[in-house]
Amino acid sequence: MVNFKHQLRHFRPENFEEGSSAGVVLTVDELEAMRLSFLEKLTQTEAAACMDIHQSTFQRTLRRALEKVTEAFVYGKSVKIEGGDYRMPGRDGSGPEGKGPGVAGRGGRRRYGNRGGTCDPETTCICPECGYEVPHRAGVPCIEMKCEKCGTQMLRK
Repeated sequence: MVNFKHQLRHFRPENFEEGSSAGVVLTVDELEAMRLSFLEKLTQTEAAACMDIHQSTFQRTLRRALEKVTEAFVYGKSVKIEGGDYRMPGRDGSGPEGKGPGVAGRGGRRRYGNRGGTCDPETTCICPECGYEVPHRAGVPCIEMKCEKCGTQMLRK
């Protein structure tokens, strides 16, 4: 499950030559694992529940993502974000990019229903600048919210 519309899809080093095939492909689910872990500051168990996958699958996905990004940084490769094994919320096509659930990837594997894991709506978003807190809104990453008092980007508490 991917609950975030990723805007940027291709990153290149400054000295990257057009037409060069030197690059890595980071899948949408791998990027989502990084976002939940490092920006939303969720534990692997919490992030796995948000993605509706087992914690060990989340761990493998995150590790694979970090290996790819590290390879790109160390060897000056570009990073393309595309494909993967994920679903999006909203059976009416209201998920990220308007595609809704069921986007296939990696060999056409399918997910099998909700394992009962959901993002915990009882969490709080906090402003790192002034400390202002608001209840977390499900489906809206804290980092996309601005503090009502000072306008700073919020973080998950």
